[in-house]
Amino acid sequence: MAGARGRASLGRCWLGGKGGGWAGGSPACGIISSLCFMPAGLKRWLSSAAPAPRVCVVGSGPAGFYTAQHILKLAATGTASSWVWKSLEEAFSGYRILQSSPPASHFPQQQHHGGAQVDIYEKLPVPFGLVRFGVAPDHPEVKNVTNSFTQTARSERCAYYGNVTVGRDVTVPELQQAYHAVVLSYGAEDNRVLGIPGENLPGVLSARAFVGWYNGLPENRHLKPDLSCETALILGHGNVALDIARILLAPLPLLRKTDITAGSLAALACSKVKRVWLVGRRGPLQVAFTIKELREMINLPGTRPVLSPADFTGLENAIKDAPRPRKRLTELMIKTALEKPVEKPVEVQAAAAREWGLKFQRSPQEVLPSADGTRVRAVRMALTRLEGSGDSAKAIPTGDVEDLECGLVLSSIGYRSLPLDPAVPFDAQRGVIPNTSGRVEGVPGLYCSGWVKRGPTGVIITTMNDSFDTAQSVLEDLQVGTLDVSSSREGFGAVESILRSRGVRPVSFSDWEKIDAAEVARGRAAGKPREKIVDPQEMLQLVGH
Repeated sequence: MAGARGRASLGRCWLGGKGGGWAGGSPACGIISSLCFMPAGLKRWLSSAAPAPRVCVVGSGPAGFYTAQHILKLAATGTASSWVWKSLEEAFSGYRILQSSPPASHFPQQQHHGGAQVDIYEKLPVPFGLVRFGVAPDHPEVKNVTNSFTQTARSERCAYYGNVTVGRDVTVPELQQAYHAVVLSYGAEDNRVLGIPGENLPGVLSARAFVGWYNGLPENRHLKPDLSCETALILGHGNVALDIARILLAPLPLLRKTDITAGSLAALACSKVKRVWLVGRRGPLQVAFTIKELREMINLPGTRPVLSPADFTGLENAIKDAPRPRKRLTELMIKTALEKPVEKPVEVQAAAAREWGLKFQRSPQEVLPSADGTRVRAVRMALTRLEGSGDSAKAIPTGDVEDLECGLVLSSIGYRSLPLDPAVPFDAQRGVIPNTSGRVEGVPGLYCSGWVKRGPTGVIITTMNDSFDTAQSVLEDLQVGTLDVSSSREGFGAVESILRSRGVRPVSFSDWEKIDAAEVARGRAAGKPREKIVDPQEMLQLVGH
């Protein structure tokens, strides 16, 4: 929450049905409390007769849409209960936290003259950011959040303008002239580099590029990963690393039922990769992936896990007092490592010709080339020891090295945001916009949310809470007069003139729905949920641009 009074109400949320009540302990608490315990001054502003504020959001991923949703719903007539409950049910897909909505009496009735107008700008013709381009193809349930995003975009007080690159087609200062508030939610458009010799050799790819390739991110559509080798090495122990391993080893019939792109599916059909190692600098107690993703990997048909029992010696005692998620995750790794292979029929053993494994306490030092220098041969690893414990443990090189042979290296060590506009402060070392509760430091009226605000960490729930926090800051600044709404702003009317003068034609949300319908129709013909269009020019031609 942006203010002390907002923070004081955290930790309570509705857990039951008609007979339920407010209780602590749920990740949803920050969302609910932001709705139910608003500062009294903010409530007064919401019922004032001031001109409707015009707010601009840059980026149409989860951070952008959740920020827009919160501003629209809290500045709207009536109660926010039904909307927030739908958002929570979608975001918590698979959890049994919410049984039914609390009574309407638990939500403040917010009367308003007409509400804020929110315009969302996106550089691509298509919306939804990482939900479309980052979530794994075989995780369709995670993509359900686009249902509530679509409802938001269809609101008469919200507009979507795709195919507009902020910082090039229109500058941030120009947006500030057109809107009362500008929120930057453009995510992380780059990846962290290894900074070691050989990382630019053919066969070394970033996880971001590889994920973008199989998910249809236009900038990665021409990627041609060499899958002719038997062993792939993934550097990193996060959920993205497990996603990539799963896609590399998954049976084709499973992938054919997803929205994976046609080009990547064809390449994977010819893949010779049958072994994937996931390598991390630290130990089993520091892995960043979650139990759901690990369990999926362990149960992947046609593959077998290869975990060394020696890596888990003594960990049973070490996790006795660990937080429950870490304890359960480690117990599953220990069980998998120590489990004796059961006797299986010959045909089942033959089907499980692919394998994957976790390697710990190894830090990449150099990517070694093949004899002719044309591709990757191995990665030289420094063996490490751990100093400290838990998440704060540091990997210290022991002086020993080991060469891990492979033909494909995928670096999954994190994403990184980039500066958008010279007028926007940017901390290049941390890869974030300096801010306090989403308020950009030194630039009144400018805000940020999502990864560009806090760094590329967390899941969609994290981004939802983070975005609501920023939206609350915007609303509080409107209430106290930090943002002057006494004079009206033109909003898109002013921006449209600028774009027209620069030869830029925005894509509307109804245009996107035409692209969406075409993708779904193509997918239906192939027995898939959709067949993504990966060429922006084809998207624009489809909508008559």
